[in-house]
Amino acid sequence: MKKSKYNVVVIGAGVVGIEMLRVLKQRQFPVDNLKVFARSAREINVDGQVYAVEPISPEGFNGVDIALFAGTEGEKGAAVTYAPEAVKRGAVVIDNGADFRMDPKVPLVVPEVNAADAKKHKGIIANPNCSTIQMVVALNPIHKKYGIKKIIVTTLQASSGAGKAAVEQLKEENSLICQGGFGNLQVNAANKAMPQQLAYNCFPHIGSFVDGDYTNEEWKLVNETHKIMHAPKIKISATTVRIPVRTGHSESVYIETDKPVTPDQARKLLAKSPGVIVVDEPENNLYPMPKDVEGRDETFVGRIRQDAFNKKGLWLWVVSDNLRKGAATNAVQIAEVLIHSTAHIFVQGETGKRRSVSTLSKPRG
Repeated sequence: MKKSKYNVVVIGAGVVGIEMLRVLKQRQFPVDNLKVFARSAREINVDGQVYAVEPISPEGFNGVDIALFAGTEGEKGAAVTYAPEAVKRGAVVIDNGADFRMDPKVPLVVPEVNAADAKKHKGIIANPNCSTIQMVVALNPIHKKYGIKKIIVTTLQASSGAGKAAVEQLKEENSLICQGGFGNLQVNAANKAMPQQLAYNCFPHIGSFVDGDYTNEEWKLVNETHKIMHAPKIKISATTVRIPVRTGHSESVYIETDKPVTPDQARKLLAKSPGVIVVDEPENNLYPMPKDVEGRDETFVGRIRQDAFNKKGLWLWVVSDNLRKGAATNAVQIAEVLIHSTAHIFVQGETGKRRSVSTLSKPRG
């Protein structure tokens, strides 16, 4: 796939679809013709630019080079229905949903980790789960140099990870509480996207409960990490928690390595790794936080410390914008790999020094 410009379609006009449009523009992806598909026609405004949304149809993929399926709410089943139609018409599909991730014939790609896998596609490339992406970006450099044999992770995931309705639910619940509401809040049914009240609360339930009373979100962290890092022997256990934050997933990650690694060695290694920024000055109250990383494409790592009882045990605190690197940016980076546009694939953090949190804030748009 080598052209000067490409015909691109974004499927989905929810929070991830909108972010894909924003990322394509910000990263100056070489677009010739850009279309947006959803179930029904309408117009959307993204940072002052109006996009005409067309009803999705098989014929709409004629002449398309790259199809970015957002996997947003309201578009469930779109990839299963239309991805084969897009491929049949010559497009490469990059799907943000879960339908193809564990298909052995479909590459599951995080460009900082396994970019070469993208070239093995047969028409469809899968974008991993948001919480998986940021974890493997942070852990892969350590695994390559020191080996990782065990991962224990607790995710603290923002409302936007559950879509626009979940963000609205959080907003409405906060408003009701500020008006004097208490206990179980009765929100508008259209905004009821989560199984529990989220405002002033958190709950360990993302996805549906499946094998061993783990949720399918927790198993994604296990299975997707094995596939992306080509490391099926790593023992992984996860707990996923929804928290009252708009955007930005946080993860408390414990790893056990094959070879001992000190916190300073890990910091230096991560500081020069593609897509990673180290913010690790706890003595100055500097560490990654969701409010600081919103709108950013990097994965931020801090609170790097050694297990007091195991010289091969290390704790890390990992934070990333789940709509950007956790979804839209990663998908566009995959497209950049396909067109050999390596100049902007990776976002490089500062090397060798801890990063001041005061430099992180960057507005959207």
